[in-house]
Amino acid sequence: MSKGRDILIDESRSDYRLETIKITLPVFLELLISSLFGMVDMMMVGKSGTPAITTPSIAAIGITNQMMFIGISLIQALATGGTTMIARYTGAKENEKISPVLKHLIIISFFILVLPFMLITQFNGQGVMRLIGAQEDAISIGFGYFKIVTIGFFFQAFNLTVFSAMRGMGDTKNPMKINLSVNFLNVIGNYLLIFGKFGLPRLGVTGAGISTTISQITATIVLIIYLVKGNHDLKLKLKEKFLLDGGIIKNLINIGGPAALEQVIFRVGILVFVRIVSQLGTVVYATHQIALNILSLSYAPGQAFGIATTTLVGRSLGERRIDKAEEYIKESNVLSLVVSAALFLVFFFLGTKITGLYTEDQNIITQSKDVLKLMAFIQPFQAVTFVMSGGLRGAGDTISTLVVTLVSAVVVRLASAYILVNVLHMGLMGAWIALFIDQMTRFIGITWRFKLGNWKYIKLY
Repeated sequence: MSKGRDILIDESRSDYRLETIKITLPVFLELLISSLFGMVDMMMVGKSGTPAITTPSIAAIGITNQMMFIGISLIQALATGGTTMIARYTGAKENEKISPVLKHLIIISFFILVLPFMLITQFNGQGVMRLIGAQEDAISIGFGYFKIVTIGFFFQAFNLTVFSAMRGMGDTKNPMKINLSVNFLNVIGNYLLIFGKFGLPRLGVTGAGISTTISQITATIVLIIYLVKGNHDLKLKLKEKFLLDGGIIKNLINIGGPAALEQVIFRVGILVFVRIVSQLGTVVYATHQIALNILSLSYAPGQAFGIATTTLVGRSLGERRIDKAEEYIKESNVLSLVVSAALFLVFFFLGTKITGLYTEDQNIITQSKDVLKLMAFIQPFQAVTFVMSGGLRGAGDTISTLVVTLVSAVVVRLASAYILVNVLHMGLMGAWIALFIDQMTRFIGITWRFKLGNWKYIKLY
C-alpha cells in the first residue's frame, strides 16, 4: 500500500467533506446571491413599464450580458492559471511566490484583454449589439445601458483577477463578503434609478447600468485597500521593484492560455447560437434571456464546487498528495449532485411561477414552461461537468477542457440548433434541446478525460 493511501486511512471521509464544504460554501453563497440579485435586476426592469418598453429592455440586457460574458469569461480563464499556481504554492508552503503571480496577472490581463475589450465596445457599441443579434428596438432603448455597463468592465476585470488569487489561497470568505455587499448596493441603486425614487430621475434600463457600474467601482476601491493595507501573502508593496518573470508568464500562458481560448471558442459559439434564437423575434428572445437568467441560478452550485475543486486539487498536488485530490473530487461530485436534485424539483414544478416574477407578458410565461422543464434535466450532468472541469484546471490540464468545449459548444450545439430551429422549425424549444445535447456531450468528454488520470502528473515550471 502506498504512503499516500496509508495517510488517507487516518483521514476520515468526513474530513474531506468538511474541507470541501468550508471552501465551497462561501463561493456558493456568493454566486447564488449574486445570481439572485441579477434576477432581481431583470425583474425590476421587467416591471418598470409597459411590455413595449420592458421587453426590448430585457432583450438589451441579454445582448449586453452576452458581450460581458465574453470579457468576464476570458478574464476568469486567464486567472485560472493564477489560481492554479497560487494553490500549488500554498500547498507547497512557498508563500513568497504568491504576490508576484497576482502582479503578473493584473498586468497581463489589462493589456491582453481589458484594453481591447474597452476599445471595441466603446467605439463600435451599436455594431457589436447588431452583430450579437439585437433588433432595432432593443438598440434604441438599451444602447445607453450597453455603453455604461461595458465601461464598468475595466473595474470588474480587476476585481475578478484579485478574487481568483484570493480563492487560490483558499480564502473564499472575503470575496463573498465583498461581492454580496456591492450586489446589495447595486439592488438599492437599481431601485432608486430605474424607478426614479427620492427625487432621482426615472431612467429605466439605463439606471440599471449606472447602478451596476457604480457597484463595480466600489468593489475595486475596497480591493485596492485590501491589497495595499492588508497583512497577507497577496499584499502589493508598491515601492518594491517589480520585474517580469519568464517562469510565471510561461505558467500563466500554459494554463490560462488554453482556458482563455476555450472561452473564446465557447463564447463565439454562444454568439452564433444567440443569432439563431434572435431570428425568432424579440418576444422569443426575451423569453430565452429570462430562461438563461434563471439557468444562471443553477450555475451557482456547480461553479462553486468547480472553483473549490480547482483550489483543493491544486493545493493537494502542491503537497504531492494525489490521493487527497481524488477524494476532494469525489466529495464535490456527491455534494453537487445533491444540490442539483433540489434544483431539478424547483425548475420542473415551479418554472412558470419563477418566470412570472420577471414579466407580466403571458406569451413569455407560456413559452418558458417547457424550456424550464428541460432545464431541470440538465442539472445533474451540468453539476458533474463543473466539478470535473474544476479538478482538471486545478491540476493545470486546460487543454482537454478546450478540446471538449470546441466539440460540444461549437460543433454539436450549433449544428443541433441550426437543424432543430431552421430545418425542423421547433422554435425556442429546439434551441434548448440543442443546449441539452451540448451539455451531455460535454459531460461525456470531461468525465472520460478525468478517468484517464493524466492530470495527476502535470508539473509547473
